[in-house]
Amino acid sequence: MREIHSALIVGAGAIGAAVASRIFDIDKAAVALCATGERRERYIREGFIVNGRRYFFPLADPTPRKPYDLVIVAVKSYHLALAIEEMRPYVAPGTIIISLLNGIASEEILRAEFRTASIPLAVIISIDALRVGNRIDFESAGEIRFGLEKNDPKALDDDVAAVARFFARHGVQYSIPENMVKALWFKFMINVAMNQWSALLRGSYLFFQKSASARELVAATMREVIALSDALGKGLVQEDVATVFATTDRLNGNGRTSMLQDVDALRKTEVDIFAGVIVEKARECGVPVPINEFLLLSIKAIEEGYGL
Repeated sequence: MREIHSALIVGAGAIGAAVASRIFDIDKAAVALCATGERRERYIREGFIVNGRRYFFPLADPTPRKPYDLVIVAVKSYHLALAIEEMRPYVAPGTIIISLLNGIASEEILRAEFRTASIPLAVIISIDALRVGNRIDFESAGEIRFGLEKNDPKALDDDVAAVARFFARHGVQYSIPENMVKALWFKFMINVAMNQWSALLRGSYLFFQKSASARELVAATMREVIALSDALGKGLVQEDVATVFATTDRLNGNGRTSMLQDVDALRKTEVDIFAGVIVEKARECGVPVPINEFLLLSIKAIEEGYGL
């Protein structure tokens, strides 16, 4: 039976630091951050403050003598290429890589780069972490959903089962959906609808919990994703709209989506992997997605206005 003893976190933003803190609280030796150059110096000097507690997480040896059992990637999609190069020395045949990136393409990219690694599908859902500088605050640490494309709970893949045992030992909430492709698209639908409208309307979770008009905009956007999912056979159904709202309605109302945090901080957003991907795939399938076409142009216009 395979056991995981060491985890490397690549990307110490809100999600990466939140996951690292959960593992570190149980076993300080079980987790390390991947960091080089100025970031490494800053992490050593300042550490992180997670929910009011200061952490100085171990940092991976720049000249590793052995690879890590598990690598958890939690960077923005447009930083994935850099993350791949930084994590490459720590990956060996059999290393398990869990990608918590938004979008639906990161596993495909990682599988092409690390052909001998084990790379299941994964998402993190219902996390409400906010990051300002080195301070990360959250009420809900969320749940990591992961597994092969199809999973039999009575006969799990050995690597999937090993990750599950590691998460269970270290207080990381997880689940293993039987249909992981649908789970990936479910999270994608939340990002495409909630994240993008929150960035455009500047709305917190409370706004989308209370505003009937905002909820209808989100629902209409989700229906476009469901139509595309139906054309591509990804498994989403109309009933998933209510499930999304049931999920987001439980989040801290003061919380903000990652895209709203990006816009507030004048950072590049992930609109290209949300509306951009929807529009591209919809054109290939002949599925009309006028709302996502509007969102794509609107959010790009916001980015183009930074600093003007």
